[in-house]
Amino acid sequence: MSKIKQLQSTLEELAVNATSLDRQRGEHHLTLFDERLFQCKAKLLVPCVKETQSTLQSLIQEEEAGKLTTVRAEYLTERLLAQISAVQRELATTKIRKNEPKHKRYFQRPINELYQQLSQHQDWERRLIEMVQGKEMALQYAPPFQQQSAQQELLATEQRLKRCQEAKLKIEKQITYRERNQ
Repeated sequence: MSKIKQLQSTLEELAVNATSLDRQRGEHHLTLFDERLFQCKAKLLVPCVKETQSTLQSLIQEEEAGKLTTVRAEYLTERLLAQISAVQRELATTKIRKNEPKHKRYFQRPINELYQQLSQHQDWERRLIEMVQGKEMALQYAPPFQQQSAQQELLATEQRLKRCQEAKLKIEKQITYRERNQ
């Protein structure tokens, strides 16, 4: 079986699993993935799988048309693998997250807890910024055969940083809200 057929088969399986999960779970309150990885900004998994299938089709069509340069092939391949990996992780971690206790709403927590959380998120943000800088350096100096791996690590770290910053912003807004209404 060719690599393209294997990828198509994997994507078909992901589409079935994503459809099932979307029916079961419904729409997420935030976009599921970073917009650099998935431009669709979807709150469901199926549109992300469709975008991944579209990335594969672009790769195939450009190859068949003879328009696929080495740089473009590397870009599309890295993007495709990162998208597949992200969807697979989302599917794999669903059961784990289902068993976790639901987060307390921030407004139910005492204000001092919110400040502690804010401090923790600021520390995580600082560490993640340092990690992103380290991953950028690693990518810059990575030999060609390790660049794809380094790129994926950088992307994952950037996504973690973005989520941390979003969470920190929510806490800051909650603190501001609580202080105004006391």
